[in-house]
Order: sequence, then C-alpha cells, then structure tokens
Amino acid sequence: MKKHQREIKSFTGTVHANERGFAFIIPDDKEKFNKDFFVPRSSLNGAYNGDKVIAVHVQGTEDEAKIIKITERGNKLVVGTLKKSEKGAKLYPDDSKLPKISIPIPLSAKAKNGDKVACEITSYPTKGLPRGKVVENLGKGGDFDAEELSIIRSYGLYEQFPQNVIDEAETSSKRRISPNGLLDLRDKLIFTIDGADTRDIDDAVSLEMQNSNFILGVHIADVSRYVTLKTELDNEAYARGTSVYFPDKVLPMLPKALSNGACSLNEGEDRYALSCIMTFDKDGNRIHCKIAETIINSNRKMTYSDVTAICDGDANLCNKYENLVNTVLNMQKLCIILENRRKAAGNIELAVNEPKIYIDEHGEIAIKNGTRGISERMIEQFMIATNEAVAEFLIKHQAPCLFRIHEIPSPEKGEMLALFLKDLGIQCKFDTENISPSDYQNVLKEVQSKPFASVVNKVMLRSMQKARYYDLNVGHFGLASSAYCHFTSPIRRYPDLFVHRSVKAVLHGDVKALRKYAKLIKFAGTECSEKERNADEAERSVDDLYKVVYMSDRIGEVYDATISGVTNFGIFCELENSVEGLIDFDTLPDDYYEFYAEKFLLKGKKHSFKLGDKLKIRVDGCDFGRMRVMFSLY
Repeated sequence: MKKHQREIKSFTGTVHANERGFAFIIPDDKEKFNKDFFVPRSSLNGAYNGDKVIAVHVQGTEDEAKIIKITERGNKLVVGTLKKSEKGAKLYPDDSKLPKISIPIPLSAKAKNGDKVACEITSYPTKGLPRGKVVENLGKGGDFDAEELSIIRSYGLYEQFPQNVIDEAETSSKRRISPNGLLDLRDKLIFTIDGADTRDIDDAVSLEMQNSNFILGVHIADVSRYVTLKTELDNEAYARGTSVYFPDKVLPMLPKALSNGACSLNEGEDRYALSCIMTFDKDGNRIHCKIAETIINSNRKMTYSDVTAICDGDANLCNKYENLVNTVLNMQKLCIILENRRKAAGNIELAVNEPKIYIDEHGEIAIKNGTRGISERMIEQFMIATNEAVAEFLIKHQAPCLFRIHEIPSPEKGEMLALFLKDLGIQCKFDTENISPSDYQNVLKEVQSKPFASVVNKVMLRSMQKARYYDLNVGHFGLASSAYCHFTSPIRRYPDLFVHRSVKAVLHGDVKALRKYAKLIKFAGTECSEKERNADEAERSVDDLYKVVYMSDRIGEVYDATISGVTNFGIFCELENSVEGLIDFDTLPDDYYEFYAEKFLLKGKKHSFKLGDKLKIRVDGCDFGRMRVMFSLY
C-alpha cells in the first residue's frame, strides 16, 4: 500500500519489539484502538522493547505507526552475559528483543568474561548502543543457580528485604497478643490444612453442626495488625504485590518474622485473625454470615494428604486425629454440597494439568502431575465462599473493595472458540456476543469423554480473559460469581491486605479510613494486577528453566506427545509430564503447508497437524538461549 507521510493524531502505548528489528505498539486506550500498530525499524526513533511512547498512525496505511517521543524507559535493569575484549565490555541481554549494552571496563564490577550480570542502563545516546554499568554479578554463565537468578532479576525480583523493612517487621512481630475487645475463639476446634512444606499459613477452618445446618468458620491471619498503611513495611509489601514461588525457593511479600512467624497461624500459638463465620443450610444456601476480629489458637497443622486419607477412612490416621474425624467428614459433606451448588450456577472447572516441579531428596529435578484430592477441593470451596461473602459485605456497606473480576470472553475470542468447536463436530449453542459460564460448562460436559477433551480445555482457557483486580464489581465469569474479592491470603497477596483494612474500617465505623481507601483503590487494582502478572511470568520462566535442564538428560529418548500449539514456524507438543517442546518447521516432512491460525491448523497436501493431535516424538536437544526443548517427529 502506498504511504502518505501526512500523520494523524498521536496516541500513547507500549513497545513490543521483535527479534528481527521491527516492533508493535500496544495502545493504552483499548476502547479507541482495538488493534496493535506495526512500527518498522526506521520509525522506532531509539525506542526499545517495553518503552512507553507517544506515536502517530501513518496516514495512508492500515496499521503502521511512527514513534515521536519516548516517555518512559521500560528496562532500567537488564540481565545478560558479559563479553569482554581489549576495546571494552558489552552486555548481551538474555532478552533477545533488547539491544546490546556498552559497558566501560571500570564499570564492569570486576565481572569476568562470560559471567551473568545485572546491568543498570545509564544513558541512551542518539547514536550507538545504550551505555550501562554492572550492579550485580550473578555468577558464571551456564551455572544453574546463576541462570535461575538471572531470570529472577530480569523480572525485578529480589530475595532480600531492605534492612529498615526487616527491622520494622521484627519490631512489629514482638507485639504482645491481647484478647481485649476481640471475639475469643481459642476454645474452638480450629485447625489448618496445607501442603506439608507450607510455612506461611494464612487460613484455618472450623465447623460445627446445628441441626442440619453447617456453621463454617474461616479464620484468616490478621496481617493488618502488624503492617500499618504507608509505613516502610507496607510500602515494600505493596511494591512486591505478591509472594513468588519457585521450585527451590519463595520470595515472600513480607519478611519471615511476619510471614513465617507472628502472622502465620502456627499450631498451638495464639494468633490475631479476621474470621468469617457462615451458616449454610443442607442445600448449601448461605443463610447467615458474621465477620469479626478474633483471637484463635490452631489445634493442628493438618496436611492435604492426611485429611484426604481421613476422608478415605485410613484407620491409623483416624486414630491419630480422633478428635478431628467427625469435623473432617462433615467438612467433606459441605464441600460436596457447595461444589454441586456452584456447578448448578455454571462454575467453569477446566481440566488443565498443573504439574509440580520440585527438587527431590537426591537433589535432582523431579516433575509430577499435580493431584487434587478432596482436601484441596474442600479448602478451595471454603475460600471461595468466604471471598464471596466478604465482597457482598463490602458492597452492602458501600465500602471500597478491590474486587477480583473476570470479564466475559470477547466476541472475537468467542467466535474463534465456536469455529474451533465446529471443526471438531461440536455445534455451539451459545451467543458469542454474550457467552455465559453455563455455555462453557455445557461444552465441557459434552467433550469430557472425547479424546480431544484436554485440547478443548486449553482452547477454552485461551479464549477467556485474564482475571484482575478492579475497584468496580463486574462479577467473576469463571466462578459464575456475581461478586468476588480476595480476602483469604493476606500474608502473600497485597489485595487481600487492602480488603482486610476496608472490612475492619466498616467494623469500626471508621468513615475517615474508608474515604482514604477509596482514593487509594483507583491505582491499586491496576498496579496489583501488573505485579501479579509479573510474578506469574517469572514463575513460568523459572519452571521452563527447570524443564529444559530436566530434559537435557533425556536427549534421544522417545515419548508420546500431544500438539499443544500450532504456529507458522513449527509445532509445539506437550508430554504427559507437562514439558513442552518445539518441532521446528524445517524438520517437518516435505510438503506445501498453509497455516490457519483461527483453526490451530498447519495443513499440507500430504500431512496436516492440528491442536490435540497425538504424535510420537524424539527429544533432539535443548535450546538454553530460548529456554526451549527441541523435538522431532519419530
């Protein structure tokens, strides 16, 4: 298309660069601009991946833009490999979409050739490479710990807290616990249910029967008693937004004095809690709810595996935990009632494999499929019920709430899903302009016994929006919930801490505090959502490193695999253990292929490959640069 250099009104956005030199701009105003803009190398004007920019749409083109101003640099710290020579040093970023960085030898912090380092960019000359200085030596390139640390730093994450924050946490943790003015529940049978290795325990549960009604208590650590708004400790927690979990370590949101100590609901220790005590009838209807500041003492630190075994009638464990057995069995009954009620409402339960990657007793990487027994389901249902009850409580009192929202799929994604299902022979009976949770649930029911069930689950997941935090309630599509927030994990999620403060302000009738929270909430939703996405991406990237290292010992081995992604450059396949690898386009059988993105299909005259197809593959190698396992057809 012929270009005319007359340009139209400017817009703001974020640069998403491509390894080949061009880029796209994602506009900030999604309502006004429903597409991304292409930027050729010649129109980047010194912008790099992640930069915030002002750009103009080039008149006479459909979607080309030109960057006219950089408003904020997206990469103040860059991680990569240092290469030294007589002329100086250069950083080769791990992110191939970023440029090399020139580093004077005196600013290389005595790092050696080939070391992994974190570099702070100090200037962006109009010509030539950006300049920087080494601020941290992460270790020798190729060393596993150095590679993992490089990934963690590339997402701006740190293990250590500033000393003043540690000091504040330790001082706060030493406060004497007093029951004055609190609902004292220390005589109640209350216990925690978590993974065996859990150390930051946010929640404890209790259950009493009253005729045929269930009185469920969900008792959440009262972190707000220890973390005061706008202190250094609070500012650090907000900056982190969430705890981040890796196979060999946790980067907590709060220092250990609180996360593993004073706030954690440890067995046999008095703790402050914010308790949500709900009464459910025999059909799972919530008929009463009370939220109160409490003091509790957890009787037992139970594990998921032990609680599941008790539900299965394990004689030894039933004897060991004799005083808990009836309560656990009643919790199992309530769980099933709540599950059935939620299914009737249209709750979408996707069957997506979530493997556990860990270091075994021999120090080796191990991967196993995640199991979800009755105890995990029990805690999930109880926490969902609590989060709904708290959201409704704040709505009732017109108090600020950081809602956890999940919007309905866009019409475009709905159309793509409908087309994909049609190709599988499944006739969609839903309105793609206004899909309901029940529509998705009905599709899942229809395909659950079909061989392509797992791939339908994945395509359905891709068609949905990402859940996020927002100051207005628009409901939660996936849970088929009209009002939902996060309340049950304040040790590891900042939005939960925010919600706790708002709940307590209502309980105290503190109008001044509620006004203050209403002002803060406008920005908190966006920033907490961004912190969560950053943590999720960091966790996935580190998981990819572990998977690549795991498969590097299995080169030459043959596996059954399922096509999990189809692109114009190759086919992604997933093994039963969740490891994904790429069959490069150039290694496919000779044919004339056409790529149909909307059908997840690569079609040739002799061979075709589509999402969900079963293949037999061989592990050919591991690309550590792109953290990718390479497969070939076998």
